[in-house]
Amino acid sequence: MPRINALPSLALMRSFEAAARHESYTMAAEELGVTQGAVSRQVRELEAAIGVTLFRRVGRAVRLSKAGRALREELAGDLERLSGTINRAIAAGDGATLLTMAVLPTFASRWLVPRLADFKASHPEIVLDLHSYTTPFSLEERRVDVAIHFGHEDWPGATLRKLFPEHLVVTAAPALVGSAGLEEKQDVFDLPLLHLTSRSQQWSDYHASLGLDARAMFPGMRFDQFSMLIEGAVAGLGASILPSYLIEAELASGTLVEIGQIANMSGSAYYVAFPTGQKNEAVQLFSNWLIKQSKQRRSAG
Repeated sequence: MPRINALPSLALMRSFEAAARHESYTMAAEELGVTQGAVSRQVRELEAAIGVTLFRRVGRAVRLSKAGRALREELAGDLERLSGTINRAIAAGDGATLLTMAVLPTFASRWLVPRLADFKASHPEIVLDLHSYTTPFSLEERRVDVAIHFGHEDWPGATLRKLFPEHLVVTAAPALVGSAGLEEKQDVFDLPLLHLTSRSQQWSDYHASLGLDARAMFPGMRFDQFSMLIEGAVAGLGASILPSYLIEAELASGTLVEIGQIANMSGSAYYVAFPTGQKNEAVQLFSNWLIKQSKQRRSAG
């Protein structure tokens, strides 16, 4: 099999990766801040350098060839790892340690980030590089030092330390609760109900847990992110079922009030995860800090 003697330039590979992800030279150009012609030219240069056709024309559109699809699947991860390597070198040059972290988006914005000043005060030499994720991945392949995992203790290739189980509460805006005159827990079902798309059975499960007849579904607005669901509840659009850790500020300020609780029947919990066998002092410091924060949370609760 023929091999190239020198790697194509990073600019060529970045242009191809963006064009492959969008299957559009125009959208790649907008993302990279160059012209459509520049992307097209760099893709042609890359094809000439490696000796394969990466795109084929379909009318006025471009579609990846078989070789293009194979390259796209590998290259995205390669570029991400390269970026991480460069960031680590920059951090090391400043006498700092870079800690790359993957975090669930709403957990990060609602629970983790507000607490990070405490960690930075104790460990100013550690530079945090946060990335959000919503689907499973390999910590080793992505060169991620530490991740926050929700579910069961089942991340292949990772060591997990438990933070806390999920504590679900039924909640609504105080004005909505006051206008409804709730007297019993089941009275919440007289309110408009807000749903999280990925947990469509929660209201039905809560209904059954109160000893009421099982129902397959309840009507109401649906949201595909916790962050939107929280904003909908605060705005008084309806009652919602939310993890208490995501709405600590709202419960403390009274912009949301708790009107019920739901037992954690799934056994799901939050964990800090890091590659098995990893020898990284910064990871241990950060993991220990997370465990301490989780214990403080439980004590406060």
